[in-house]
Amino acid sequence: MRLRILIILSTLFALLWGTSCRKDFEYAESNGHLSFSRDTVYLDTVFSNIGSSTYTLKVYNDTKDDIIIPNISLRNGSESFYRLNVDGIAGKEFVNTPIYAEDSLFVFVETTIDITDNSLNELLYTDAILFDNEPFQQTVELVTLVKDAIFLYPNDANENNVETIVLYNDETGNPIEIEGFELPDTHLNFNREKSYVIYGYAIVPKGKELVIDPGTRVHFHENSGILVQEESTITINGELSSDDILFENEVIFEGDRLEPEFDDISGQWGTIWISAGSISNTINHLTIKNAELGLYVEGQTNEPEKTLTITNSRIVNSFRYNLWARSANIDASNLVLGSSGNSSLLIENGGSYSFTHATIANYWNKGFRFNPSVTISNTSNTNSENGLDLLQADFKNCIIDGNSSNEISLQENSQNAFNYKFQNCFIRFDENQSATSDDELYDFENEEHYLNVILNGELDYFQPSENDFRIGLDSELINKGDINTANATPFDIIGTSRIPNPDLGAYQAKEKDL
Repeated sequence: MRLRILIILSTLFALLWGTSCRKDFEYAESNGHLSFSRDTVYLDTVFSNIGSSTYTLKVYNDTKDDIIIPNISLRNGSESFYRLNVDGIAGKEFVNTPIYAEDSLFVFVETTIDITDNSLNELLYTDAILFDNEPFQQTVELVTLVKDAIFLYPNDANENNVETIVLYNDETGNPIEIEGFELPDTHLNFNREKSYVIYGYAIVPKGKELVIDPGTRVHFHENSGILVQEESTITINGELSSDDILFENEVIFEGDRLEPEFDDISGQWGTIWISAGSISNTINHLTIKNAELGLYVEGQTNEPEKTLTITNSRIVNSFRYNLWARSANIDASNLVLGSSGNSSLLIENGGSYSFTHATIANYWNKGFRFNPSVTISNTSNTNSENGLDLLQADFKNCIIDGNSSNEISLQENSQNAFNYKFQNCFIRFDENQSATSDDELYDFENEEHYLNVILNGELDYFQPSENDFRIGLDSELINKGDINTANATPFDIIGTSRIPNPDLGAYQAKEKDL
């Protein structure tokens, strides 16, 4: 009996050993029979010297034989700017790579490309992944558009060049610190010749002005931004683009990842910080997108001079707030404040504000949003200092909207002045569902604070989920604006005349594209 058991076990062991070893000896060569998930891998657009995302290529063995690929390599060889990872192994050349019958393997592709020719602003870099050798060689092309840029960053070799600054306090009162560097005189005028990529916070020196020309593109790395400190100025001179080249002359601030998958990711970079004591800041035709906090504006108590004049601009898809103002003096017209993870507009600690033909609409769809689109307060949410007077918060011919039932919050401390008025505005506010419906701050019949206000209706946006707040011809906001207000801003944000019949918000109604 024992002998029989030993014979059976020996036989099974021999069969298992033979089966396990068969794979090592019975591979067929690929012989040009591979198939691929795509014939060209486009790695989209990257900046010179900034690494790309990782792209995936799947290689299939559709035959019923286990095969081996004798060689996988790059056409440009070891000098190629591309990097490969084949089934978990990194390199630029791979020998005798197996694929089982009717199975597949993954090839991951990355690149970091250096433009060494200073005469080039961009180039198309190409290569190919080669599978097998001739005459059975198969190829998958690799294509990347590379843009050159001006890189601005702290000079680590010069300790005096790097500053650590408290940007602001978060909701729990903890300081948010940043590292910054002062811009040299040679970089106080940004232009459209090349894009700018900023690492850390670029600080405008005291007594200096940063001027940004039409068509300039500024890209920010993670935790980066611009600080306009006291006694300094920022002037952004964007212009209306022509109909056939959208955004051509507009100034755009966004992150430094150019791949399409980063186009709508919030919180990629820090903020534009206009600090208390800065002078005569002006912004025209600027788009700020995908920031942690789009625009942070501090003013000085009861300051009669304007902290900021902003016109024809858009701030969208910020992780926290699109515009956060504290004790500031802001004049805004043709302004779009789109989706954000918190309020689109936060005004706190008093100040003086005028918004004309603004569209403030928060259709945040990346998580739960706790606060309404507009929050106005004469106290501070971030520290225990005393509240300050809200001298003025005027909204004329504006839209205050979003995907919540109530999109406005008014917070008065009962000690300081709290002056606000909405005239010829749409305000998303459901009086039947609001816990504040008996609060005098929301008495929409009180013409001292509310005049010709619309609380509900069809707005007929183009694509609110994508921050396209143009309104169509079915909108109930058509011709609802005050003509005297509109006379001071006769054209909408894209140059359409709103005279003699102004609509509410930053856009005049137009027929939707088919």
